[in-house]
Amino acid sequence: MCRKGLFFLAWSPWTSGPRGIGARTRVKSVSTADYDAVIFDLDGVVTRTASVHAWAWKRAFDEYLQLRAAREGVPFEPFEIETDYPRYVDGRPRYDGVRSFLASRGITLPDGDPSDGPDEETVCGLGNHKNILYNELLGSGGVEVFEDTVQQIRNWREMGLKTAIVSSSKNCAAVLRAASLTDLFDVRVDGVVADRLQLIGKPSPDIFLKAAELLGVEPSRAVVFEDAVAGVQAGRAGGFGWVVGVDRVGAGAEEMLLANGADIVVSDLTQLPTES
Repeated sequence: MCRKGLFFLAWSPWTSGPRGIGARTRVKSVSTADYDAVIFDLDGVVTRTASVHAWAWKRAFDEYLQLRAAREGVPFEPFEIETDYPRYVDGRPRYDGVRSFLASRGITLPDGDPSDGPDEETVCGLGNHKNILYNELLGSGGVEVFEDTVQQIRNWREMGLKTAIVSSSKNCAAVLRAASLTDLFDVRVDGVVADRLQLIGKPSPDIFLKAAELLGVEPSRAVVFEDAVAGVQAGRAGGFGWVVGVDRVGAGAEEMLLANGADIVVSDLTQLPTES
């Protein structure tokens, strides 16, 4: 069952510099004096797979919405990547994303079963259809990484900081292998682990807190890096020491991340001060 996220809109005013580095507080630094670990979301922070997810969701939802519109004789209103994806889907477990978006359109489907085929008119069927499309798109284009993130992870590991990768996706391990990034992380908490341990998905902080636990660090001594609204909400709700929003797209993303829990927003992780 999906838990609604909390919106953190009661902070004091913040100021922004050039796009990509806005903050409501003074700019801190990633330092071993203040932190013991850095925890990263996968899609959109480490790898360039967020856009692949977005296009797979659009194809899956548009195909269903077109079918429904034709059946009910109503206008077809497509899934919009710029608005619907960040609001209802990005960062959430797959089936939660289906429920969240359909609810925004006033549509309710039976949950079905995770074994449902992609043609089943259920939450699981639609989510599984999206996953098939995602893997097809991923297979045709490979996995690109954000070099600024990879560079910083290597720097911070050399400083002695522990590292974890966190993702709602059950494809996380395969993506890391395809991108040759498995060795960069001490801990992985993804959709497979979350299912096994019955962790609630973002915006709940469960998977971030589990990553901190497995690393052996207190949340207050860890930095979270997230590009999704649900992700920064999770980082804030978990009491992490610093929640860094990562804006790769512009178009109002910085403002949304700051309004929902990010302490600072950057477009490139090398913009962050680092102190050993």
